[in-house]
Amino acid sequence: MWTDDETAATGHSMNPARWREAFEVAMGRMAGRFARNEPRLRAGRLILGLLSDLPRKNCWTIAEWAGEASPHVMRHLLCRASWDADAVRDDVREHVVEHLHDEAAVLVVDETGDVKKGPHTVGVQRHTGTAGRIENSQVAFYLIYAGARGHAAVDREPYVPRSWTRDPDRCRAAGLGEETVFATKPELARAMIERFMDAGHRGDWVTGDEVYGGNPKLRSALEECGMGYVLAVACSAEVTTSAGSGWKRPSKARKGRRGSTRIRFAATPPGPAGSPSRCLFTPSSQWSAPTNTAAAKDQPT
Repeated sequence: MWTDDETAATGHSMNPARWREAFEVAMGRMAGRFARNEPRLRAGRLILGLLSDLPRKNCWTIAEWAGEASPHVMRHLLCRASWDADAVRDDVREHVVEHLHDEAAVLVVDETGDVKKGPHTVGVQRHTGTAGRIENSQVAFYLIYAGARGHAAVDREPYVPRSWTRDPDRCRAAGLGEETVFATKPELARAMIERFMDAGHRGDWVTGDEVYGGNPKLRSALEECGMGYVLAVACSAEVTTSAGSGWKRPSKARKGRRGSTRIRFAATPPGPAGSPSRCLFTPSSQWSAPTNTAAAKDQPT
């Protein structure tokens, strides 16, 4: 039987009984990934704690919220208990796509940083935070499945900086495998997208910020697998128009602020034999929408 605190984790706009049933179905889907019953049950309480309205969420506060005697049981679950995290990720992906399935769904790549105090958390180093300050933090990347029925994360990758991959002892102490190598942010995004497609799913469009839009290898990889994209670029980005001239919008922002590049994305219909959708970059003075794929072949992406 659920407590009032557990019911509160469902939010105010849902029927608690229906949410509980859906939650149990989702947890049952991944039950086989845990070697013992105790970690499986505790994982459910951990998730409910993360969904609760606790003002601060860590092993201490969630363990107390869940009625545990100490935070060590939650730490054991995350650090030492026997369960397959990658298999759980796959179960979550299948659950999300099954319940939020949308033929017009898009994939969103994004990152988030969590401020950390010490030097031992995997991948922690000095990063520029969301408030513009340089802070000690851990960065993780997520792939989001977004459609008309809702959106949810279907994959994740931690960012492990070069300062870590060049220090095998530090990686080993944090539990990282010997095979851990440095990967850029666009490379992590590509790995998640390819994993999603290798599982038999499809997303016709990918969107993300300028971290990904500025990477030609990622854009080329998306085109090769037939995926369109809407990716931001830096205000200093230059593009070549059909007239053959380079163009960029000069920044008129005040000192200390970023300018913005105005780009129109004109999506052409997919061509024959699975040829990729393409995004055309043209200055506002030359905006046009090509009517077929053949008309777009001479346009650079």
